[in-house]
Amino acid sequence: MTHDTKKQAVETLSARAGRGEISRRQFAQLAAIVLAGTPMLLRSTGAFAAAKELVLVNWGGDAITAYDAAYGQSFTKDTGIVVKMDGSGPTEGAIAAQFKSGAPTWDLVDVDPFSAITLGAQGMLEPIDYNVVDKKKMRPGFGWDYAASTYFFSYIIAYDSEKYGKDAPTGMADFFDVKKFPGKRSLYKWGVSSWEAALLADGVAPASLYPLDLKRAHDKIAAFKENVVSYWGGGAESQSVLLNGEASMAIVWSTRASLIEQDSGGKIKFIWDQGLISPGALAVLKGNPGGKDAAMKFIASAQDPQKQLIMFDKLGQGPANPAADALIPADKKRINPVDPANMAKQIPLDMDWYAKNYGAALDEYTKIISA
Repeated sequence: MTHDTKKQAVETLSARAGRGEISRRQFAQLAAIVLAGTPMLLRSTGAFAAAKELVLVNWGGDAITAYDAAYGQSFTKDTGIVVKMDGSGPTEGAIAAQFKSGAPTWDLVDVDPFSAITLGAQGMLEPIDYNVVDKKKMRPGFGWDYAASTYFFSYIIAYDSEKYGKDAPTGMADFFDVKKFPGKRSLYKWGVSSWEAALLADGVAPASLYPLDLKRAHDKIAAFKENVVSYWGGGAESQSVLLNGEASMAIVWSTRASLIEQDSGGKIKFIWDQGLISPGALAVLKGNPGGKDAAMKFIASAQDPQKQLIMFDKLGQGPANPAADALIPADKKRINPVDPANMAKQIPLDMDWYAKNYGAALDEYTKIISA
């Protein structure tokens, strides 16, 4: 085999590896056979040559071990690329700070799609490579230019059942009613769900929520402040505020609600009524240290229905890939946010509204809860 022929053969293998048709291990084995005696070519053409490690930033708590078990370990086994989990919480501001530093240390972020729309338009995220990531493995309409949905979750009410006995809350009006349901509350530090909850409690019909009346929502939240014991910012905080009895009712992610129920021995329960459902997505920082090709391949690997089933089992994430629906056991459908029975009780977040208005809304919300 001539020098040029060998080079062409390795480039073909590299392209196949980049498309996910062969694993890194297979690529390395085949390329080594082709390049016997010519190691310099291998170093100059390997698709994964630069990628030694990826850092995936999620929202902490149980998500760290769950993401590793479902996605990280298998990706490392298939590609040789180590995936490190970071539970720092990829808020829109934190992602922007990473990019603006000029030397980001993050590769993949578990991001709200509306934040990806905003940050992507500002050039801070890599476009999703849909030649690698398969849109057919998403529910229709849940793949964006700069983010690919990998799960669904909801903002729902969790409550102390021992405190309220048989009188379970039935919606956001009950959350804001401390006469009927005495005790402290906990809300999300980053605003999402708090606005909708306040408006629903104030009598706005679900179908009329958007565009959000922010003044009305902020007035309601400001008047309720004395009843709020904490504004949680990450999954671990939301879990502890209920488990340690600091709050008797909180609006939390559904992905954590079932864990809190388990960890409390059933004392803390949750409802789907007037829950606010949202897709969760993965995005890639522009100029990420591990390389965009490796990051795209990771997202593609996370579309595997069996891996999404692991995330459902460990964290209650509703599968983004419809092929995973049939894998969910009948006795666990009650904790699946995208199960038809649960979906019927919920309201979808308006991603377009958030993409246009979130920054200003969060600034005002932060002033109110910090005052």
